[in-house]
Amino acid sequence: MRRSLSSNVSRLLVAIACVAIPAQSAVGQAKVAGTSPVFGVGYTDIGPTVGLGGLGGASADFGGRFEHAIKTLPDMGNGILGVQVAAEYYSWSANGAGAGFSYSSSIKYIPIGVTANYHFKVDGQPKFDPFVGLGLGYNIVSCSYSSNFGSSFSGNCGYNSGVYFIGRAGARYFFSPKMAGYADIGAGGATLNVGLMFKLK
Repeated sequence: MRRSLSSNVSRLLVAIACVAIPAQSAVGQAKVAGTSPVFGVGYTDIGPTVGLGGLGGASADFGGRFEHAIKTLPDMGNGILGVQVAAEYYSWSANGAGAGFSYSSSIKYIPIGVTANYHFKVDGQPKFDPFVGLGLGYNIVSCSYSSNFGSSFSGNCGYNSGVYFIGRAGARYFFSPKMAGYADIGAGGATLNVGLMFKLK
């Protein structure tokens, strides 16, 4: 979680390139007439996610995404602006021993973030919704510690709560008008998140 801002920005630029180039290619090659995208202004969904990578000592996180599509952006290729709220939970334990001393600690993270997402207009691909997003989040960190000398406390154990930068690129693929597979990559929380999204309206 202690990534530098420059590292975050670099990863975001790579992610944008990976999503934007195929999206623009799809626009140029689309030949399907009379189709309309499932994702549009007013669309709202929610769903669970599982995250991998960039999680300290944890192997995975569990969380969710909620997004509402606000408006079309005519000056930006008729893409759609959406606001997304994400929350995750992950934890891990750390133990050590030596010279008659041993300790154990348990660290828990709850990152909560908000991003503004730009959804690309992809003509002829109504099931595909690629996007990039930027935002800010806040990590709620808690830790418990104990040792064989009887000392114990609850605190941050060197892991501090605080604000973090979010940069993401991702996509939905709609299996039906009300259910979509979801994935995003980037900085902030897990490196890769996958899940299922369910349309509310």
